[in-house]
Amino acid sequence: MPNLKDQVILITGANRGQGRSIAQHLATLGAKVVIGARNYDEAKEVVNTIGEEQAFAVPLDVTNKLEWESAVEKIIDKFKKIDVLVNNAGVLKRKPFTETTVEDYQQLIDVNQLGVFMGMQAVIPQMKKQQKGSIINNVSISAFAPISNSSAYAATKASVVAMSKAAAIELGAKGIRVNMVHLGGIETDMATQGKGVPAAYKSVPLGRIGQPNEIAQSVAFLASDESSYCTGTELVVDGGLTLGTADE
Repeated sequence: MPNLKDQVILITGANRGQGRSIAQHLATLGAKVVIGARNYDEAKEVVNTIGEEQAFAVPLDVTNKLEWESAVEKIIDKFKKIDVLVNNAGVLKRKPFTETTVEDYQQLIDVNQLGVFMGMQAVIPQMKKQQKGSIINNVSISAFAPISNSSAYAATKASVVAMSKAAAIELGAKGIRVNMVHLGGIETDMATQGKGVPAAYKSVPLGRIGQPNEIAQSVAFLASDESSYCTGTELVVDGGLTLGTADE
């Protein structure tokens, strides 16, 4: 089991769903988790659930450069370091290609692409001082295996893959690792949209939809020194979905 004792880890979009699950799991491994979210009240509620000795909340709209700078400053003031950034916040918007507006595309770019870019830029100076850091970008299998009505979403995710790999090359000598987790279908509100688990997941090779804690465990590995020789790595956690179906 990864040891994250006293590691300071900022997780974006950690007030609910996948991000909350990641925060809770990393805290059980000893990490000091920072709950970053636009909804500060919800972020503080997660802190109360985990416990103030293990968790700290910061208001963070990932599309706002000043909020990134403020969040990192608060973390360094409190903990004197930042060991890991988990870029988890994201939005999904599904529309046919010809009906996707420029405004739709721009929103996806702002959150899924620029949000990750600004987050990485915000933490890198401190990680360089420490000569050590781990950046984990939650991406999606849509980056290489898009589904219908998701062209703009898939494009933003593919962009983050290219950016992550380029950054990994540039930052490796500074002791900073950059890795990615490609999420498949995970049972969160974003994936199910309150409509329950689609029956199609029965044909996934593992025969089910994934659970948030299974992503959290993958993030824990990449956050820890157990993955100390991994950078630019793409970890696919999709139950075999991209392999094809297991219909009999």
